[in-house]
Amino acid sequence: MSESLYIHGTAPEEQQRLSLLNHLLNDAALPRVGLVGGERILDVGSGLGQFTRSMARLAGPSGRVIGVERSVEQLTEARRLAVADQEEKLVDFRQGNAIALPLRHEEWGSFDIVHTRFLLEHVTDPLAVVRMMVEAVRPAGKVILQDDDHEVLRIYPEPEGFYDLWKAYARSYSIAGNDPYVGRRLVSLLYESGANPVANHWVFFGSCAGHPHFSSYAANLRGVLQTAKQAIVHNDLLSESHFDSAIDSLQRWELNSNAALWYAVCWAEGVKPE
Repeated sequence: MSESLYIHGTAPEEQQRLSLLNHLLNDAALPRVGLVGGERILDVGSGLGQFTRSMARLAGPSGRVIGVERSVEQLTEARRLAVADQEEKLVDFRQGNAIALPLRHEEWGSFDIVHTRFLLEHVTDPLAVVRMMVEAVRPAGKVILQDDDHEVLRIYPEPEGFYDLWKAYARSYSIAGNDPYVGRRLVSLLYESGANPVANHWVFFGSCAGHPHFSSYAANLRGVLQTAKQAIVHNDLLSESHFDSAIDSLQRWELNSNAALWYAVCWAEGVKPE
């Protein structure tokens, strides 16, 4: 069985970081889905539901979108955000596990698109999740995977102690039984699950000093690390003083007029055989 272990928690501060992350990334990711209207979409690990609702808007009134999220806290916030935007009827949000999808019998094998983002890095058996996704999509339907490979991150000028902290952060995933480098495996996961891989891309997620949203990207990076502090320190991957010093160094880096952050999200698409 593949149980998700999200090391960042679901505190309000983490939900705020995730909401900001969605705002930064969705505009770059959404066009790649290729929606034309009328699609039946399943979003697995829908989180706060912002990308789910973005897809639903493009699918339009003739489409149908279901978002599945395991965390009750995330699901509650997703529904609250939808109500606040007067979009409570746009998505059918359901509580459930990625390897035990809460679908009715007639819904299996009916979706045009089954999508997940930032879920596979947090499960012990990502292949089991992708197999469920392939089972849910219709023949000739599309499975889309978006996830991280934490090794691709580069920032410059290098803050003192930062890469020691970043390596400890990645190691905290491995200790939890998860894969911080799952992004490079997405095509293979599609193939092993019975889908035919047809495309892979990068979705750029970087910025530099002088860009109007640079401070938001930098804040997201700090937030990722700060919410993982307990996992890092508790597992003796880095001392608390080293952790705090590296975060301080990262905050000073943000003030550099030549600061640059380079990162990209891995994207892979597969088609279910007819």
